[in-house]
This record gives sequence, C-alpha cells and structure tokens, in this order.
Amino acid sequence: MSNPAKIAVKQADQEGMDLYKKREKIYQRHPSGFFQNLRIITIWITLGVYFLGPWLTWDGRQAVLFDLPERKFYIFWFTFWPQDFLYLSWLLIIAAFALFFFTVLAGRVWCGYTCPQTVWTTFFMWIEFITEGDRNKRMKQDAQPMSMNKFSKKFLKHGLWLTLSFWTAVTFVGYFAPIRELFIDLYHMNVSGWAAWWMLFFTLATYLNSGWMREQVCMYMCPYARFQSVMFDRDTLVVTYDVGRGEPRGSRKKSVARDQTELGDCINCQLCVQVCPTGIDIRNGLQYECISCAACIDACDSVMEQMNYPKGLIRYSTENAVEGKPSKILRPRLIGYATVLGMMVLLFLTAVFSRVPLELDIIRDRNALYRETWEGTIENTYTLKIMNKTQQFQEYDIVVSGLDNVIPHIPETVKTLPGELLTLAVTLEMKPEDIKERNSTVYFKVISVDDPSQQVVEESRFLSPRQ
Repeated sequence: MSNPAKIAVKQADQEGMDLYKKREKIYQRHPSGFFQNLRIITIWITLGVYFLGPWLTWDGRQAVLFDLPERKFYIFWFTFWPQDFLYLSWLLIIAAFALFFFTVLAGRVWCGYTCPQTVWTTFFMWIEFITEGDRNKRMKQDAQPMSMNKFSKKFLKHGLWLTLSFWTAVTFVGYFAPIRELFIDLYHMNVSGWAAWWMLFFTLATYLNSGWMREQVCMYMCPYARFQSVMFDRDTLVVTYDVGRGEPRGSRKKSVARDQTELGDCINCQLCVQVCPTGIDIRNGLQYECISCAACIDACDSVMEQMNYPKGLIRYSTENAVEGKPSKILRPRLIGYATVLGMMVLLFLTAVFSRVPLELDIIRDRNALYRETWEGTIENTYTLKIMNKTQQFQEYDIVVSGLDNVIPHIPETVKTLPGELLTLAVTLEMKPEDIKERNSTVYFKVISVDDPSQQVVEESRFLSPRQ
C-alpha cells in the first residue's frame, strides 16, 4: 500500500481573512450502532436521574431539596447546613480529579456521553429527526420556500423543544423549592417572582443552547475543550482514524476485491463527517472540536461491514498503537491520578458517613467577664447554640467538665426539633475557695439521649478575679 497522501493546507489571505465567520449549519445524519446505543443508555439514565430526582420522597419529605431560605440541604437521610460547605468543596475537588483521570484515560469521553450539553442536545436532535426526518430531508426542506407542510413540521419541532426546555427549567427549580407545591402554584398561576424568573431563564437557556447553538457551546464556550490537550499523551484513548490503512482514500465498487486496488480502505463516503455533531472530519486528525461521541466509529464500521472490510478503520485507540508502537494503558500518570482520586473518595465517604449530625457553638457573655453574687460566688454566663442536624426530634444531655466543684445552672435535658438551632443561656457558678486559676478551661459536652455516639465537646473559659 502506498504512503498516505499529504493534505495540502491553503494559507488564508491575511488581508481578506474574516475573523467573524458566519456559522454554517450542521445537518447531522442520525447515527446508529454499538456506541450510539451505549450513548442512548447513558443519556436515558442521566435524564432519568435529573427529572425523577426531585419527585423522590424520604421520610415524608422531598428526598433531594436544597432549601436556600431555610439554609438546609436535604440529600436523602443527610441534612447539610452552610457550616458543611467543606463537603461541597471536597466534592468539587473530587470531580475535578475524576475529570483529569478520565481525560488521561480516554480523552473527552465525558463530553461524548454524560455532559449535560451533549445529553440535552442529543435529545433535541432526536426530536428534530422524528419531526423533520433525517439529514437529506432536512436539507431539502430548508432549501424550499415556506409552506404549510414545512411550517407544521417546524412548529411541532420547536413546540417540543420549548416543552422539554420548560420541563427542564421546572425540574431545576424543583430542586430548590418543593416541586409538588411548585406544580400546584403553576396550576393556579401563583408562582413566586424568583421562581418564575429562573424558570424563564433556564427555559430560554436550554432552548438556545441545545436547539440553536449546539456545537457552538462545545467549540467556543466550554473551557474544557481548550485545556484538554494538555492532559493528553500518546497513550490516551481517543477517536482515531488509521491513516496507514485508510489512505489513499477513494471510491470503488463493492465488487472490487480489497487486494485488487491501490487505494486504502477508506472509500470516501463522507458518512463519518455527516454523523459528527460538531461537523469535523476525523480523517484530518484529532481536533479540539471532537467530543469522543464515537458516531464516526459506528458509521465507518457499518460501511466496512458492507464492503466486507475489517472494522476499526476509525476506532478508539492511542497514538502509539496507530503508529505500531507499544502502548501502555496503565502508566505512572494515570496510576497517580487513580490513587489520589481513590484516596479522596474514600476519605470523603468516611467523613460523610462518620459525620456527627450535631453541632455546638459557645459564646461567652461579653458584657461582663464575671459576676459576684450576693452569696459571694463567681458566675460566668454562656450562650450555647445547639444545632440538630438530623431529621428527627432529639433530646440531649449537657455535661460540664474540667472544673472541680462547679455548680452548673443547666436544664437536665433539652429537646430540639428536626433541623432546629436551639439557643440556650447557661450559667456556671463557683465558690471563691474552689477557684485555682483566674482563667480556667471548662468543657461543655452535648450527648444525644437516644444515641450516645452522637456527641460533641467544645471548650470555653471560666474567668474570675482570683490570681
């Protein structure tokens, strides 16, 4: 087989170069095949989790609810407060490392299968396919003047797009406001101003991003497309065209035997370009516009099967493997990312599941460091803020330690509502002869009556006039 033909690249005339090139509409052919079936599965799972999430119930309430006015974030049996912001930071760091790991392993596979932009855009394209037909029909229809048939198809398509966009917006707002109450308010046209604003915003954003902008978001707005190249190496799995096998490309009849032509296996059918959602030609090499959706792989494999050629002219492979060099999937860089990611996930889960759903803050009385009573004793006043982070009623015991012969004026037990922040004023009293230091350490322990493992200890100071 002859060497691949070099592709001549025409240099743009700098004086006449258009820096604001008009977008050329991409008419994608409806893809099918193994990888597209896999994408459909991931898309349905993603959409199912998103749309069903706010409708799940747990212990008589919405299972996933981020109640901003009350500053309570419910995730099944967990209740998080703004004080638990560290967990969110930790989760974002884990997500970043997971992105790095999968990028080093398989390029932009996140973009092709689970990115929200890809998920919704693919769904919008499917709606376009069932309402207006496949690529050739849409191109022919758009070239014709407006007619009743054309208008009805366009109207149906955009109507379904707007319906899906509105449902997406309502579901999103339903994660921050009880979704059942939200639907009742929608039915009675009694939605609050902020809810109406965000539903309008996300409806338009979904409609424009998934229906009109599509690949523009991936190519020009998404920062991931720009810095992904620095994470690639020669052993990263990417969608690759086998130049050595495919070139020189050229059309031929199916009856011509493979070994009876000087052409490569690529028959230049252009299907790999037609099914690409970003409109690139993967045969020109890896490009930042490629989202690793593998639509071109399925299209090429179907052609190879019809021609009785081996599949895999376009495939997931590494640069080293395509060049016939040894390729290592498990390499130090990938192992390092996997190790760090595994450790962070393990520590995060340990921290979350061992988290004590109880918090105690102690504030000393700043108006008076201490008081002398008419009986001659020394008093210190404290404000205890006890936060019940559980979703059940709780009863707590309060124990004071660290000082000998201290007289606490504290209720035997305190009761709190689910998610309640209880403010309790307490007083500690000591006789002058029992005070050994002017500034002594005192410990407050709050213990759950029903579950003694739920306990917290905080320290404070007991001040007195004695040196």
